[in-house]
Amino acid sequence: METIRGSIAIITNKAVLFYLLKGVAFTVMIALIAVVVGLLFGSVLALVRNYCNSRKTRVFKWLAVAYIEIFRNTPLLLWIFICLVFCPCPGFLERKLFGLSSAEVKLLFKTAVALVLFTSSVIAEIVRGGLNSVAEGQFEAGHSQGFGIVQIMIYIVLPQAYRNIVPTLLSQVITTIKDSSYLANVATIELMARIKKILSSAQKYNGLGTVNVSDVFVLFGLTCIIYFVINFTISFFVRNLQKKRRNA
Repeated sequence: METIRGSIAIITNKAVLFYLLKGVAFTVMIALIAVVVGLLFGSVLALVRNYCNSRKTRVFKWLAVAYIEIFRNTPLLLWIFICLVFCPCPGFLERKLFGLSSAEVKLLFKTAVALVLFTSSVIAEIVRGGLNSVAEGQFEAGHSQGFGIVQIMIYIVLPQAYRNIVPTLLSQVITTIKDSSYLANVATIELMARIKKILSSAQKYNGLGTVNVSDVFVLFGLTCIIYFVINFTISFFVRNLQKKRRNA
């Protein structure tokens, strides 16, 4: 019982809680960047792969296919390490930011790039599925109204495609949030890395002078609850939003 009380004392420590809450904020921020940028870039990739079929534009289709297949069929952790070594960091980011040291900001940028590259390849295929679900007659209807191909894509095809992929895209958002935990392998500042750091010095907070098995269960149990709450909240919110739109 004493070890359990000591383990619980870790997560009730205000300094530890504040430290972990900052980790939660960075986890959400990294995932949000990956999803938003990944959706924009992935949409471009999907459009290029689907519609660049003429002789002049076919090379862009091949490049899009190569990008998607390479990133989608290789491990995220591999690209994290590659970006960590080879990805340059812009000069304006080499400074203290968000309460992080300049080294941590550079690390955050490089790992976020890896997550964006990987996520965009997956989202590209999700968006392509949505594009393929739009009936061919929608293009004909657009042309009959005098719309050009760009206008048809912006006003007719893409809105329908995005509406059709909401459930799949939601799953990818949740996956991206969970995948951000891979960044803990390069000592970045998201939630899982902070949990590991607290665990390595648990003896400072549990009052027992040693790291105990109960510390592992309590800390990683807390991590499990946090990830569940974040992902379930997103899922619940999106499902309710879809219901309201269907009932409107």
